[in-house]
Amino acid sequence: MAGHSKWANIKRQKARVDAKKGKTFTQLSRAIIVAARQGIPDPTGNFQLRTAIEKAKAAGIPNDNIDRAIAKGAGTFNSGDTVYEEIRYEGYGAGGVAILIEALTDNRNRTAADLREAFSKNGGNLGETGCVSWMFTHKGVVILEEREEIDEEALLEASMAGEAESYDFIEENREVEVLTTVDNLEYLGKTLQEAQFTVKESELRWIPGTEMELDDVSNIQSVLKMIDALEALDDVQNVTANLAIAADVDIAKL
Repeated sequence: MAGHSKWANIKRQKARVDAKKGKTFTQLSRAIIVAARQGIPDPTGNFQLRTAIEKAKAAGIPNDNIDRAIAKGAGTFNSGDTVYEEIRYEGYGAGGVAILIEALTDNRNRTAADLREAFSKNGGNLGETGCVSWMFTHKGVVILEEREEIDEEALLEASMAGEAESYDFIEENREVEVLTTVDNLEYLGKTLQEAQFTVKESELRWIPGTEMELDDVSNIQSVLKMIDALEALDDVQNVTANLAIAADVDIAKL
């Protein structure tokens, strides 16, 4: 399975039924700032920055805002002394579901307090570093758009050439997810493009090694509500859970 956990499927379904969609301008801009600061401020030579810009454009962020964020990261824009740092938080939701949170913040105390409140109000607990991360593996995922029926033999050949670990067809979205190591993500994406596959997106993803299947609707609702509350925080960039919803529960009705 190429990073295609049940949680990945749940997130796709949630995106179709939730009123809010995508990240806020603030969250996406922060990702650009950090990428520009950690590497060169030129997307052609900075894969992380290029990916952040692509996501920002897909969300409709104006080019002026993107350029301003790059300038802030490069230190060529007067943005005061604000410095963002990447922090990973961990905890548990209702039913023992493991939660992994990636944040960009300029104030650790504020972020921790906001996260703790979101957990406590929805039957969860913010834990110590390392309490759940051992359940997840960090991987790179290249998402291909299946515009026409993909030749699996050609995909296998290109995936092997790009040093992929595996791939998976996602029928409901007409996509293919190709899994690789974090360090190999850019090379795999280039290899697949050169093989004439349409790369829709490249991303880093935490993949749960074991999943917590819930059939109690109340617990499931608490977990999903908590994740919504976490994702609504400007400091939060990504939330991953090892939640798996039992087959007889309709997520669209939650």
